[in-house]
Amino acid sequence: MQKFSFKKIDAFTGGNATGNPAGCVYLQHEQDITAAAMQQIARELKGFVSEVAFLFPVADGVRLKYYSSECEVEFCGHASIATMYDWIRSDENLRQQKELSLYVNAGKLTVFNHIDEEDAVYVMAPEPQFLPCAWSAGSIAGALAIDPAALAGDAPVQIVNAGLRTLIVPLTSLDACLGLKPPQEALRQFCLGGDIDIVLVYSAATCLQSSQYRTRVFAPKFGYLEDPATGSGNAAFGYYLIQNGRWTSNITLEQGPSRKVPNIVKLRKIHTETVDRILFGGAALTRICGDYCLHG
Repeated sequence: MQKFSFKKIDAFTGGNATGNPAGCVYLQHEQDITAAAMQQIARELKGFVSEVAFLFPVADGVRLKYYSSECEVEFCGHASIATMYDWIRSDENLRQQKELSLYVNAGKLTVFNHIDEEDAVYVMAPEPQFLPCAWSAGSIAGALAIDPAALAGDAPVQIVNAGLRTLIVPLTSLDACLGLKPPQEALRQFCLGGDIDIVLVYSAATCLQSSQYRTRVFAPKFGYLEDPATGSGNAAFGYYLIQNGRWTSNITLEQGPSRKVPNIVKLRKIHTETVDRILFGGAALTRICGDYCLHG
């Protein structure tokens, strides 16, 4: 039996919203655990958390690896927020640092510590890739099990990779967004057939006056239907807004199927030498703290 320091942390929530559950395993060295063990832990936690992040400290920051119950995940935004918020908040020395380096499979990113100012951490999303989308409106509507008339015709359907290949689909109304109930296996086959990681649908109509968009994200490829609060998918959506001339100052997104108590994801934009980069951020709540015992 092996024991690992473990926390269950809900990302993108600080109160009534449910957030998105992530498992966080804290290690001293990457050699302390094998890929098979990481996959086993994530498989055992299926249905309890969406993904598990494995944290390894490095000289100037931290390295994270991510696993769902099905496979290793290239980048997981909500697990990054959960882990980094808890890691920084729990260490007085880290609380004094405004920027830290985050190493993931997608490259080196930056974490911005705004815990004292606004009870949030922000993670810089990977540089975007804009990929061709060859599907018809009918095939997309069929995969989502909605009327093609629910697809908004005044905004493009687009694939944006900001750590995960995200199909972005505009809908005509908030009711269309909230009423969406796609069949998991059919949508999974659609994603696998099109080399898509997740599907994000959005509406410009919102429930909260403080929000600019409502989003929902579906991730059947990773073993569950809906991702209730998303970093990588909403970062792709931020790049989509920039690309299509729809970006405003700062963006607050409400996410999920709940009409009254959505999860909240904040987007910011910063300019770098190469391209404008999206930051996604929020708070997190630690729900369980202890040891994970791995047998076998």
